[in-house]
Amino acid sequence: MLTGLWILYLPVFTFAQTGIIKGRVFDHKNNEPLPFVNIIIDGRPTFGATTDDKGNFIILKVEPGYVHLIATYIGYRKYISEDFLVTNSHPVILDLALDEQAFTLPTMEVKPSSVARKEESPVSMQKLSIQEIEKSPGSNRDISKVIQSLPGVGTSVSFRNDVIVRGGGPGENRYFLDGVEIPNINHFATQGASGGPVGIINVDFIREVELYSGAFPARRGDALSSILELRQVEGNKEKFAGRFTLGSSDVGLTLDGPVTRNSSLIFSVRRSYLQLLFTALKLPFLPTYNDYQLKYKIDLNRNNQLTFISIGALDHSKLNTGIKNPDETQKYLLGYLPNYDQWSYTFGLVYRHFRAKGYGTWVFSRNMLDNEENKYKNNQVVPDSLLLKYKSQETGNKLRYENYMDFVKWNVTYGAGLEYAEYTNKTYQKIFLGDSLKIIDYNSSLGLFKWNIFAQVNKSFFNERLDLSLGFRMDANNYSKRMSNLLNQFSPRFSASYAIVADKVFLNFNTGRYYQLPAYTTLGFRNNNGKLINDSTGIKYISCDHIVLGMEYQPTLLSKISVEGFLKLYGHYPLSLRDSVSLASKGSDYGVTGDEPVSPDSKGRAYGFELLYRNNDLFEFNIIMSYTYVRSEFTNFSNQYIPSSWDNRHLFNVTVGRKFHHHWQTGLKWRFAGGAPYTPWDSDKSSLVIAWNVQGRGYLDYTKFNSLRLKSFNQLDIRVDKSFFFKKWSLMIYLDVQNVLNFKAQQPDLLVNTRADGTIGIYTDDKGLRRYELRTISNIAGTILPAIGIMIDL
Repeated sequence: MLTGLWILYLPVFTFAQTGIIKGRVFDHKNNEPLPFVNIIIDGRPTFGATTDDKGNFIILKVEPGYVHLIATYIGYRKYISEDFLVTNSHPVILDLALDEQAFTLPTMEVKPSSVARKEESPVSMQKLSIQEIEKSPGSNRDISKVIQSLPGVGTSVSFRNDVIVRGGGPGENRYFLDGVEIPNINHFATQGASGGPVGIINVDFIREVELYSGAFPARRGDALSSILELRQVEGNKEKFAGRFTLGSSDVGLTLDGPVTRNSSLIFSVRRSYLQLLFTALKLPFLPTYNDYQLKYKIDLNRNNQLTFISIGALDHSKLNTGIKNPDETQKYLLGYLPNYDQWSYTFGLVYRHFRAKGYGTWVFSRNMLDNEENKYKNNQVVPDSLLLKYKSQETGNKLRYENYMDFVKWNVTYGAGLEYAEYTNKTYQKIFLGDSLKIIDYNSSLGLFKWNIFAQVNKSFFNERLDLSLGFRMDANNYSKRMSNLLNQFSPRFSASYAIVADKVFLNFNTGRYYQLPAYTTLGFRNNNGKLINDSTGIKYISCDHIVLGMEYQPTLLSKISVEGFLKLYGHYPLSLRDSVSLASKGSDYGVTGDEPVSPDSKGRAYGFELLYRNNDLFEFNIIMSYTYVRSEFTNFSNQYIPSSWDNRHLFNVTVGRKFHHHWQTGLKWRFAGGAPYTPWDSDKSSLVIAWNVQGRGYLDYTKFNSLRLKSFNQLDIRVDKSFFFKKWSLMIYLDVQNVLNFKAQQPDLLVNTRADGTIGIYTDDKGLRRYELRTISNIAGTILPAIGIMIDL
């Protein structure tokens, strides 16, 4: 009774608590402080401040919750920040970078970051604020899942984080954290691609996310479908603060505070407890993941900054062989799933030097992935039962220089990069190929130098009605003579944007050619004699030509409506010599992809259009609504275009959120995807005892690759948040329910038949071949999944 009354009166007590916003306003191009800048909280005009002669400001007595700032200064573009959370437990520290205005435009409207546009990327670029990430229903604070609500972004299956953008494969994306490339952003990542079941990035560090599905800046390369830029928050230079999180699958701790007067540190660790839940549920596999994230920044002086970041993961998944009397499905999963061990890390050092008209940035980073798998027949760990033993490492050491020069009416970016990468692979595997058992047994070691140069120029005309951007990039490496010439990978790009109605209606265009190096698993694949098979088949950079045309209408400061048509034309995509399938359709399963013989002979095409409606304040609702029509096809050995595994055709997403009094917030997300193509089973091959025993599951009939389609997929997720703000600490609680409508995805699967007497069905055919009796079952996935999360800020 007393507890219930206490909870009832919590909202009354929390309203008395207030927070503080501090920060610095400076010129984006040279880091010079801007004095006398007017700053207000949007929607609360009586709460504001003016910067002092050092560009510093402070706003006191701010009611807790998500807010954003508006900064105005004569001669500079008006600025609206992204949303951020104010609590009473510690001040919010913000850096606001203003851009000098090229022309005097008194009627020019303010644009918040969610609808802001970039000269080099007027199309195919979307932004998400931390509030949209934190409160996204069904995403469990996982960035890879959050971006699936954006136009053009699909997914493979609901329990994985594969990022499928405009019909491209899951290995065609690149990720950058404060300018440092992060090759792996998921736990249990698929080597050779990038997907996995759970994200590594801790959103407590994230300030804003930008997703480019085209119109890539020249400084970013080695991607065909998307670039994801993640900007981290600045550390607290005044006092230590902390956040404890308890989610549905992990527990974490984040610490934030000063190290010296001019430096700050943010550090977090997380550990999952899934293995405890899976053991209790008698699931056949027991995963455990751990991760850390770190950012240390020091302002050496006004013109020089140094930032060190690091992120890493340690993952382990073992089979739950202790299940007593496993059922048929449990036996099936135990029969083919391997044991996994994986760890990875990235660290980067970013040095930035400001000048009067720009700045130079040096980025040095190192990343490493260690991946191991093993599988024994019937899970009996004896030498004769070994089916798979795989150990591989990928290491990258990168140095990049970027120079940015801002001349107000136009700006220039140019630079170069150098990388030394190492790849090792020790594989022993039994496979059934053709009509016989084969053994793959090789060691591979590959050292690779890579280099690149890039440049881009942006300029505005006609009082900023017309924006033009022209850039190029060239990449090369020493793997072979085919790829060592920069000119062979000349990557031009051009963007144009014209304001048909000033600051309201825009006609946008982009075209470019992009290149990506095939995965190290493909480059380093050898036969049992040690020969680099795919070097001899002529493997080369994959190319993709983009053409994008769109229109955008911004009816208010907080909303936009856009339509974009896109065409992507692929060349030299690796084509499997085993099954005549383009590697573009692979990479969404666990383990490894690309470690097979290929030829660079597959072509591809992805095309369609996107519709987007976005409004940050429609009757106090935050709405993102998108529809994408997409076709994705790649050629086989016969040069026939076959639907890829990502040819869903229709993608529809709606995300709605709303704040209520007393710090309540609710949201829902509904996703629809047209039926994905799939391949039927080869029952004849699968029934062979020697074939089944090697793989532990059926074989696909690649002569009928993607000839069938699943039923359409849809999922409704709902989330409710409640925040409590006390004198020195804050409490945030949320309830997230995924798949509220209990949608069931179904796909045919093969099982070895167990007879009524408990024996395995097995027989000898008229050719003397021993075969299993197989039966088809419906593999059903999907259930209502509730989750509760708790966050405590101190």
